[in-house]
Amino acid sequence: MVSNRLGTLVCKERETVASPDYSARHLTVLEGLEAVRKRPGMYIGSTDSRGLMHCLWELIDNSVDESVGGHGSDITVEIHGDGSVQVGDQGRGVPVDIEPRTGLTGVELVFTKLHAGGKFGAGSYAASGGLHGVGASVVNALAERLDVQVDRDGKTWAMSFHRGEPGVFHDTTEGPSPRSPFEPFVEGSELSILGSVKKGFTGTRVRFWPDPQIFGKGAAFTPAELTERARQTAFLVPGLSIHVDDDSSGERVRTTFSAAGGLADFVEFLAPDQPVVGPWHFHGEGQFEETVPVLDDTGKLESRDVVRTAAVDVVVQWGTGYDTVQKSFVNIIQTPKGGTHQQGFDLALVKTIRAEIEKNARKLKVGKDKVEKDDILAGLTAIIAVRVPEPQFEGQTKEVLGTPGIKAIVSQVVSEGLSQKLSSSKREDKAFAALLQEKIVAEMKTRVSARALKETQRRKNALESSTLPTKLVDCRSKETEGSELFIVEGDSALGTAKLARDSEHQALLPIRGKILNTQKASVQDMLDNQECAAIIQVIGAGSGRPFDVSQARYGKIIIMSDADVDGAHIRTLLLTLFFRYMRPLVEEGRVYAAVPPLHRVVVNGRGKAPKEIIYTYSEDELRNLLADLQKQGKTYQEPIQRYKGLGEMDADQLAETTMNRDNRMLRRVRVSDAENASRVFELLMGNDVAPRRDFIVQGPGLASGRIDA
Repeated sequence: MVSNRLGTLVCKERETVASPDYSARHLTVLEGLEAVRKRPGMYIGSTDSRGLMHCLWELIDNSVDESVGGHGSDITVEIHGDGSVQVGDQGRGVPVDIEPRTGLTGVELVFTKLHAGGKFGAGSYAASGGLHGVGASVVNALAERLDVQVDRDGKTWAMSFHRGEPGVFHDTTEGPSPRSPFEPFVEGSELSILGSVKKGFTGTRVRFWPDPQIFGKGAAFTPAELTERARQTAFLVPGLSIHVDDDSSGERVRTTFSAAGGLADFVEFLAPDQPVVGPWHFHGEGQFEETVPVLDDTGKLESRDVVRTAAVDVVVQWGTGYDTVQKSFVNIIQTPKGGTHQQGFDLALVKTIRAEIEKNARKLKVGKDKVEKDDILAGLTAIIAVRVPEPQFEGQTKEVLGTPGIKAIVSQVVSEGLSQKLSSSKREDKAFAALLQEKIVAEMKTRVSARALKETQRRKNALESSTLPTKLVDCRSKETEGSELFIVEGDSALGTAKLARDSEHQALLPIRGKILNTQKASVQDMLDNQECAAIIQVIGAGSGRPFDVSQARYGKIIIMSDADVDGAHIRTLLLTLFFRYMRPLVEEGRVYAAVPPLHRVVVNGRGKAPKEIIYTYSEDELRNLLADLQKQGKTYQEPIQRYKGLGEMDADQLAETTMNRDNRMLRRVRVSDAENASRVFELLMGNDVAPRRDFIVQGPGLASGRIDA
């Protein structure tokens, strides 16, 4: 890269050794699709699976734009076993007539020329996801082969491309393939006619094979991503059905996505917890003015002041938890990194709710503390969707909206909608408004309390002056690495565990019986509960949103409960506490469940041989052991000892089976999918009894297995 006097960076492509001469002959001009193939990352972000999926999104978004415009209600996406993918719709069909200025058919123009299409003016599309006019042509440039079929004017028209060049593939009876002999058009290109269709029947089908020269070996279409995107689009466009056919495994599987309820259904699907307030739907429009280049009647660009109208749809819902789920969209296109519409939403949300809470500060007992943005976002599930002609995105990947005028419009719509709900005289709205303010204030108090608690528990270097519970039997080591906290059930187990532990690295915290069910209880109830507060205090990393896993005082948290039904229930309650309020511990694999034995079998030795002690951990394991001993002709002492609780073990037995690192068995608690795990916890520990009863009746062993997985 060479810098000129103005600071502009210019690529030197023709020489590998820097030359003292530098003139116009050293510059390389990349024209047409050549530029896309030379710098694909500029258009699709990367050349791995993420970039490949972006190519697919470009085609799907074109079909969705047709549906949004009222042309067709079905889109089909087919993933083929040969690595290709096809997108078909029932839209108007790509134009097949000749474009006068270029002399090319509409199909060739759209798929071979950058910045060509029907989305630059207001005539063909009022608000579309595509606006740069490079989507289809970029996909064509990066495809080893691309086939287009258009149903229009009573016929099916077709054209094929090889790395962006139009021509004809001479396929065999085995079907279309990018490796079939290709003959490019020489003098002029033309559309072929494959057959006829019913009058008025229109649509477009595009099938493309990714070019291995562009995409890496590991690049592949991701069915899970496609499923998520199809479901999301169906929520955003009520009445649209998206069919996903996957025959990559050799057997076609069809999944159809359609949602009549729109954004309200989307919020219900996304919410990770049970609703407390909402869903509230805010809708409105606003206008803004911007200066844009516009094509005149002669095809030339001239700058004009244009008045734009933007439509805003926002749905919000607050749940029982503290996780935040926000998704923003512009003309059906998701903007994962936000933009001006997200900024407008955040501004209105914080300003309006903060003003309402300050108005009721005495009633809510807020004190001198101030509500922050994170307190308001706790438990919020929100969707921000805007429709605007020709939005300004930052880059072709459309991850950030840059249109300045959208911010004020979204802010106004959200502010007016929230104010109306919070100040409404309707009984239902007043109840929800009170619940919301109480929840936000509780989050604020939790944050303040956690911050104060963290200050008093920075580590073990000030243990004598800290406020750690007196019942904690701490270890001598001050290092987090290698230290373990055993949460034991009751004082009887504590007494034995004191003698069995490694006092250098193992700490003990006894709890009395069954702790609070934190899945049903509020945050304040959890903090007021003595046992829950003690656990949070001892671990020393806070709880909820401010939880800082780096401040945890122990490397492992081990739940050591009895091997019976009550012990399993206690373990479930503790795991619920960790999952809801200290989830990073679970995500990092630092929470374990001890596995104490159920039986102790003393096998008699033959002759002067010493007796052998064998521990078993289930009834099946005991039966198999006794059968093996009988086959071997060995005897054992009866009755066989059955441990009803950890308190029945002596210190040596507890150390040998459950606490000694060389012999013990631990079950690590993992969360591979937080959303699925959250649903299981809600099923087992939530307020809805009927589904839990059905779950237990269908498989009582399944519940404990899922919890301990």
